[in-house]
Amino acid sequence: MLVFSCYDIRVCSFNYIANRSASVCVCIAVSVHAKMSFKNKVVIVTGASSGIGAATALKFSKEGAAVVMVARDEAKLKAVKKKCDAEGWPAFIVMADISEEDEAKSVIEKTVNEFGKIDILINNAGILRCGRIVDGSILETYDEIMNTNIRAVVYLTTYATPYLTNSSGNIVNISTIGGERVICSEYNAYCVSKAALTHFTRAAAMELGEYGVRVNTVSPGIVRTDLLKNAGFNTDDDDNFVFKTVMNKWTEPEEIADLILYVASDKAKSITGSNFVSDNGNLLI
Repeated sequence: MLVFSCYDIRVCSFNYIANRSASVCVCIAVSVHAKMSFKNKVVIVTGASSGIGAATALKFSKEGAAVVMVARDEAKLKAVKKKCDAEGWPAFIVMADISEEDEAKSVIEKTVNEFGKIDILINNAGILRCGRIVDGSILETYDEIMNTNIRAVVYLTTYATPYLTNSSGNIVNISTIGGERVICSEYNAYCVSKAALTHFTRAAAMELGEYGVRVNTVSPGIVRTDLLKNAGFNTDDDDNFVFKTVMNKWTEPEEIADLILYVASDKAKSITGSNFVSDNGNLLI
């Protein structure tokens, strides 16, 4: 990461006189990079132990942010923290089951106690469980899915709001294309939870906009993460999986992380209440 002081800008101006074309390129590079920099920003990333969350935590670290990594798997969190620490500020780990209100609240409290503020909240944690109405199995998974995928987001958003209003910060909620379309009957509760998350994002954006807080959603299609394996799917062979895409490929976690950083950055400072889809054209099928 490059950090430029006023002295650097003066040098750039001097170089412009000596070598006009070369310094024009340098000046433009400074301007673009500055808008994506997260230096001195405090970013909470839930579900940071793997997949999209881990990739997002690492990219924020590379951009100079102080990253608060939240998850339940300590071993995986420590492995991701090691990578973040090598790239930027040492990451801060908070072990928590955010589906429990007290633990979700503790994430906010521990972050503020450590850093004194919150600039960005990335609500990424989510689970996929299958269940059907006809055999009653949906009743076995519904509450667990709702508690993690939407209730936890409401908890964290509520408790983080006083600090986000102070920093004119923003929230990025990670939904899915399942919030736009029921992918298959076994995903009933999962898709309902993500539709609720996308709609909650719009409602939160309306309410928090007057306080300068932006709220947006990123909705991936099929991504190579542990989500599917944890739900019992064999993801080794793309051709055997229910998901098909126009581009005939899956998305990598780093691609979604890039989009999250854009939405959370000043480059998107006029965007709120929006849903950004990255699905290799899956919704077109």
